[in-house]
Amino acid sequence: MDKFFKIFGWIMAALFLTSSILQYNDPDPLLWVLIYSVASVVSIFFALGRISFLIPLLFGILALVGGYLSFPAKFEGFEIGAGDIKNIEEGREAVGLILISLIMFAFAVRTRLGGKS
Repeated sequence: MDKFFKIFGWIMAALFLTSSILQYNDPDPLLWVLIYSVASVVSIFFALGRISFLIPLLFGILALVGGYLSFPAKFEGFEIGAGDIKNIEEGREAVGLILISLIMFAFAVRTRLGGKS
C-alpha cells in the first residue's frame, strides 16, 4: 500500500503542476499559480515521505475555507456560455480549492496513520 500512496503523491504533484502552468490566462493568475504550486510541492514532499502531518492538514483547511468562501451564490456549472462567466469562474475556482483540500486531507491522514508514504 505504501507504493500506492507514493505513486498517488507523484501523480498529484504532476497534476497540480500542470494546473499551475495552465493558469497563465486566468484573470488572477499569480494567486492560482501560487496555490497550485504549493499543492504540487506538498505532494512532492508527501511522495518522498518527508512531510509533517500538520503541513497538508493546514493547507487542506485553508483550501477548504477558501473553497467555501469563494463558492458562488448561484452555481451555474463549469461550461462557458452556460451562464454568467463570473459565476462559472468562481465555481471552477471553488471546486479546485475543494479538490485540493480533499487531497491534502488524504495526505494528512496517511501521514498521521500510516507513517511514511
